[in-house]
Amino acid sequence: MNNYELISRRLHNQQLTKHKLHAPREIVSWMGAMQAQDYNMAKWGIGVRLTGITAQQVEDAVNNGDIIRTHIMRPTWHFVSTEDIHWLMQLTAPRIKPILFNYDKNVGFEKIPLRKVTDIVIKSLQGNKHLTRLELGKIINDAGIAITNDQVGHVLFHAELDRIVCNGRVINKKQTYGLLEEKVPDTGLFDKDEALGKLAAKYFGSHGPATLQDFVWWSGLLLSEAKRAIEIIKPDFIFEEINSQTYIYSDAEYIHLSKNRAYLLPAFDEILVSYKDRKEAVCAEYHPKVMTSNGIFRPFILYNNQVIGSWKKQTSKNKTGVETEFFIPISKILLKAVDMAIEGFVNYSS
Repeated sequence: MNNYELISRRLHNQQLTKHKLHAPREIVSWMGAMQAQDYNMAKWGIGVRLTGITAQQVEDAVNNGDIIRTHIMRPTWHFVSTEDIHWLMQLTAPRIKPILFNYDKNVGFEKIPLRKVTDIVIKSLQGNKHLTRLELGKIINDAGIAITNDQVGHVLFHAELDRIVCNGRVINKKQTYGLLEEKVPDTGLFDKDEALGKLAAKYFGSHGPATLQDFVWWSGLLLSEAKRAIEIIKPDFIFEEINSQTYIYSDAEYIHLSKNRAYLLPAFDEILVSYKDRKEAVCAEYHPKVMTSNGIFRPFILYNNQVIGSWKKQTSKNKTGVETEFFIPISKILLKAVDMAIEGFVNYSS
């Protein structure tokens, strides 16, 4: 398998070419989790994998609880489906909490009575109330506990990892928090081996071909846990040596892609961010143009299975457009392919 076929299989498995699923919840569940700290870009990450869907439909799925946005796996925001939130959080939160404890020191968190403040948050959100971080901060301060906005953020981060809060509805374009139990009641069932196998099957089924190191990076699991997870799924997946590395992927039907197809993909899209080594899709020269040294990923254009440019949304007089920057010489075939990709984004945004 060469790099072109490897990326083709990833595009196929990530639902960027076959579009066999029909709802945002199905996409997120298939992918296992999708990085989502840039909310609008993350919504497009779902939209680009579905046919004919709009940004409002994706937001509706978040607002009605089909999709949960919370800190999970690596210590950043992700979308996760309702059926996966509890077992996945129980599996990965123990890896995130030590990292969060180190972050706490930077905001003077030791001065905050966490249990008391968390109780205030719970009481404030009960009854399906959805409040912003600023609103919760005011309530906490009014209760006589001096707390900064950054410290409130850490309280909520802890509460997310303890499966107390998650995203609420978007109100007046502002993110809010709600109680997870009111959205997704906990089944109370958790078996670690079952969860490890389920997460590995989701990752390599939707992201493969990928390596053990990719899976460790994406999941945030310990190396020993990741190895155990792969051992559990081994009978159902293909293990192939490519460029002196072992790649794991599903033996599901694969359709070869036609060339000269472009994809307008969002910042932090799973086709790049979910792999530790991204050399198959991005040449070293273009790395700084789409991935900064401090971990910021920019929106990018994929053409013939290689990153060849970047893009950003342009809005004027309620009309959506796209500004592009190409890293390679422009041809008529390339422009036609990119125009088709832009048309998909504009239709989704309208």
